[in-house]
Amino acid sequence: MVAAVMIRDPLATTLPSGEPADNVAIRLRLIGQMEAWNRKGESVLPPGRKTRALLAIVVLSSPRPVLRSRLAELLWSRRPEEQARASLRQEIHRLLEVLAAAGQDVLYISRDSLSLRPGTVWVDVDEVLRATTANPGSLALLDGELLEELNDVDPAFDAWLHSERERLRDRARSVAEALLNEQVAPEALIPVAQQLLAIDRAHEGAWRALMRAHAERGERGMAIQSYDRCRAVLADMLDAVPSPETQALLAEIRSGKTVRPPSAPPLPAPEPRMEPRGAKGITGPRLGVLPLTLVGTEETEGQVALGLAEEITSALARFRWLFLVSSSSIAQLVQGGRDDTALRQSLGLDYVLDGSVQRAGSRLRITLRLIDLRDSSKVLWNQRFDRQVDDLLTLQDEIAAEVVAQIDPVILNAEGRRASLRAVKDLSAYELMARAVPGLARLARAEFLDAGEMLRRSIEREPDYAQARAWYAYWTTLLWDHGWAEDHDAATAEASKHAERAITLQPQSARSFAIIGHVRASLQHRTQEAISLHERALTLNPCLGMAWALSGFAWLYNGDPEEGQDRLDRYKQLSPADPFGLFFDVGFSLVALIRRDFEAAANLGRLMVEINPSFCAACKPYLAALGHLGQTDEAAIVKRRILMAEPHFNLHDFVTTSPFRRPQDTETFAEGLRLAGIPEA
Repeated sequence: MVAAVMIRDPLATTLPSGEPADNVAIRLRLIGQMEAWNRKGESVLPPGRKTRALLAIVVLSSPRPVLRSRLAELLWSRRPEEQARASLRQEIHRLLEVLAAAGQDVLYISRDSLSLRPGTVWVDVDEVLRATTANPGSLALLDGELLEELNDVDPAFDAWLHSERERLRDRARSVAEALLNEQVAPEALIPVAQQLLAIDRAHEGAWRALMRAHAERGERGMAIQSYDRCRAVLADMLDAVPSPETQALLAEIRSGKTVRPPSAPPLPAPEPRMEPRGAKGITGPRLGVLPLTLVGTEETEGQVALGLAEEITSALARFRWLFLVSSSSIAQLVQGGRDDTALRQSLGLDYVLDGSVQRAGSRLRITLRLIDLRDSSKVLWNQRFDRQVDDLLTLQDEIAAEVVAQIDPVILNAEGRRASLRAVKDLSAYELMARAVPGLARLARAEFLDAGEMLRRSIEREPDYAQARAWYAYWTTLLWDHGWAEDHDAATAEASKHAERAITLQPQSARSFAIIGHVRASLQHRTQEAISLHERALTLNPCLGMAWALSGFAWLYNGDPEEGQDRLDRYKQLSPADPFGLFFDVGFSLVALIRRDFEAAANLGRLMVEINPSFCAACKPYLAALGHLGQTDEAAIVKRRILMAEPHFNLHDFVTTSPFRRPQDTETFAEGLRLAGIPEA
């Protein structure tokens, strides 16, 4: 049965949580048009858009305080720092004047930060985030876009707001999906599917559930109409067509056959904002962050330990292929002492991240470890961070970003090693994908081609597995970059098909958007579109090193080597030992070449070729730099390596398929190759 959907009046005498309304000074609506009332029902909404944006940032960041520097950066990113801080002071004054009508202080303002006083404000967003399958009524509050009138306040604020909108819809979508999985009767399926579609119009699973439910009720015309609406939505929002599974269901309905629910059992309800979504039957590693151990008793250490664990958990939730167990579940289990066996058996954890926080004078030492519970608690990764204690919030953000960026590929490799111990015929779609990924990074031809076969098998086994399709699109792009694909157009079509399908299946996956962005830039030469896709990836997951690296290539191809360099530097800072680092580092060589710093380009190429002499993607800018420098002997050696891998490599084909938008960039590269002896055709 579906629980009745009820919308609670924000001016009611009690809150949904049961907390007396007397404790609340302001009721704030952020979904749709922003509204604010005091206890008397009088509007206390700030008149200015910047003032409203300031209030929204503080409220949505609660209970954590927001630094003044962060507020100035979000609302006045184009102004000098002093001007931005002066503007912030004015807006704080305006905000306090308006909120005075609440009758009590709702903001705590310090010299460095702003925060919300606990229990003084009711916010509709909080109610949506508290929704569960047992009590889904507050999902009905999500009847519009978050802060829909606050677009274009400031570029930095716009990016922040986009991330908050995704966070809210992601949470609501998770609950609605879990609720849909619990329904069996068509009468129950239809309203739940409609609610899920109100949250995510492009959710094919909900459209199929709606089609199936109408068909089971004998409403064949309604079922076909649902398919037509699904097709129109996918075309409008994603420039895509319904999946083969949806089209097969349509054919079944049109044939008049009895439509039955899928035989596979429903997916278990995900933990809030933690569980990734993918094709049916897809499994993946389960990860948890343990409470950090304090070495010492100072207040600073306790704040960092708690805040850092929360930041790492939140950052890991952006990696859609990981199953993240909630911190509260782990904290309850380890209250009486840590037991790795209990963590494995009770919560199904495969990996845990633990660590300690210690103060050393004016510095903090934070030590973290990633442990594989399936392999006798083996330590897979450990890192020590020594940082100055200046800005605790920034410190937590920086360390959390670096931690999750580094352990993502570590877990990928560990999962690949585990899958390689079993026969291929026994592997699931997920295990086939995991086994393939390390082979993509090693750049050895035999392993690389075998990885492509593993990904093809994964897709055959689970056609709707978004991660497998994304990695296969990346594999196809690398196939061309390595010089192992004969037909550029065929490689482009294949990579595009799988990348586009991946984002249709999993529109919240940053990796999928990063990969399709690289396909657009590297193979299709649509750099402006690629830049937009990479921005989407970084909004979804700013801790993904791959997204920063590939966006660096897009900016470089678009004619901005400075921005390309900055983004490549960010990837290197986040994930210095990334398994795809050898490929990503080619970007640094290309930046030097386009800047006509041929000595630097040659030195970088020399270093990469020493690591992997057959890596053609690194050999080509290296050879071009040597050509410009007139170093003919060394150039002859590199040229032989390229022609051994690509016997038909020539300048005509290179120029024809060059991803550089500016003709002078292509010419700089081509002229160096010409001087080094690469034939014209």
